[in-house]
Amino acid sequence: MKKILLIGIFVLSAGLMFGQLKFGPKIGYNASTLTTTAEGISTQFKSGFQFGAFVRLGSRVYLQPELYYSTHGGIFNGEDSLGQSYKQTLNIGSLDIPVLIGFKILNTDLVNLRIMVGPAMSLAVNKKITNANDIIGPIKKADISTANWYIQAGAGIDVWLFTLDVRYQLGLNKIIKDVTFENNTINFNTSNNVWVVSLGFKI
Repeated sequence: MKKILLIGIFVLSAGLMFGQLKFGPKIGYNASTLTTTAEGISTQFKSGFQFGAFVRLGSRVYLQPELYYSTHGGIFNGEDSLGQSYKQTLNIGSLDIPVLIGFKILNTDLVNLRIMVGPAMSLAVNKKITNANDIIGPIKKADISTANWYIQAGAGIDVWLFTLDVRYQLGLNKIIKDVTFENNTINFNTSNNVWVVSLGFKI
């Protein structure tokens, strides 16, 4: 809660400093990968989406806080002690709050080319695990961290009132750490890394 409050104070302060204000809705596509260092377990990427809103404060140098709902996750494949293959699909719905600092490489009235970087806080509000073929895998909902931190970096282009961003989101903490399975502890050491393509409309 203190971190959210500090972000809010930072955004309001920056608004007074930067002056110019734009805001609007945005939607996007995610391709996420949950990595693991656990032996004998492989992962696959999973597609998701996001929708929410952004605020842009400033001109050539700008601050862009956002708030959106995002779906992401991953797929884990492995074997239990009986040699049965399991496949677990993790679906995570989260409220994400990135705060980005950007710079317009090209800054005209019609077209802008931008780069941006900044931290993002993510709160998992919905967790779902699906086990294929009724074979239970090791991960439980309680094993998935609720509060997670990321760093986002990417580039974007504005054409008239439309804004298109491509970003990479790097997980800074372990979203899954140690998991107990069949009386054994497995160190999953899992990070969540996400590619994001989003389209917004400036009001």
